[in-house]
Amino acid sequence: MRSVGVSLVILAAICWGVSGGIADILMNKGWDPIVISLYRGAVGFVCFFVWFLLSIKQNWSSSTPIYIWSLLAGVGVAGNFTFYFLTIQASSVAVASTLMYTAPVFVLVISFLLRIERSTWFKWGCILGVLMGIILLTGAYNTDSISVGILGVAFGLAAGLSYALFIFGFKNASSIGKPQTTLTTAFFSFCLILLLIADMGEVARVMTSNDIGWFLLLGILGAGISFIFYVIGIQWTAPTTASMVAMVEPVTASLFGFLLIGDHLTLIQLIGMVLILFTVIVLSLRKPPQPSEEKIAVNQH
Repeated sequence: MRSVGVSLVILAAICWGVSGGIADILMNKGWDPIVISLYRGAVGFVCFFVWFLLSIKQNWSSSTPIYIWSLLAGVGVAGNFTFYFLTIQASSVAVASTLMYTAPVFVLVISFLLRIERSTWFKWGCILGVLMGIILLTGAYNTDSISVGILGVAFGLAAGLSYALFIFGFKNASSIGKPQTTLTTAFFSFCLILLLIADMGEVARVMTSNDIGWFLLLGILGAGISFIFYVIGIQWTAPTTASMVAMVEPVTASLFGFLLIGDHLTLIQLIGMVLILFTVIVLSLRKPPQPSEEKIAVNQH
């Protein structure tokens, strides 16, 4: 079953990568990133709600914490989708998808601040590696010819931070109840949040436009089946393995952008992209300290 789990995670990552390309196509047609994000999440919500109804007796929960954590996950995924598309608009699919994978670094820094994890030279080295990668990827080393604007970088890092928030909320909610319940609640709150800020006139125009097919495809691939594949796949896959194969997403996004949209990266940007992804993989592979190691570390301090 392990190979099936890995295959499902890879399929999910490919779907997420392709969804970035579809969003770029829609933005080039003049559609607003927030409206695109809303449709991606709304179609996903329909898929999750159907999945929830298939076994409603097993999935229903009266636990309040699961809905609180799910709502937090919804805020995270709303920010992630929206900032991701805004980053694509400001830069490219490849840059946006890579910056989004800075999420583990945000988790690490927050863990330091909350004293959940102990600060070590190795972890700070990983953070420095990601920062170096961001500088190379965005061209921040040359302020006269920066390839990605400050706004694009800010949106990309905000997408990564939002992704970290989604992971945090989703993991806590799923530890209490079923993933069907968590995803349905999270994406319901997602829809409510974006309905408050989206241009409702443009939202209505999508329904009668020739691009409705693109919006539906984006929602099905980018939220619906991809999240279902991922949730099922990680049940049969080690967390570190899932983290590594999920890196297929930025690679797929980059290829999609290069082949169909015409995006391209310079050699220095490619080095930055590889540095970020490699550092995140190394960070994901680190083993949690054993109790004896923690005791030695505490005594050393």
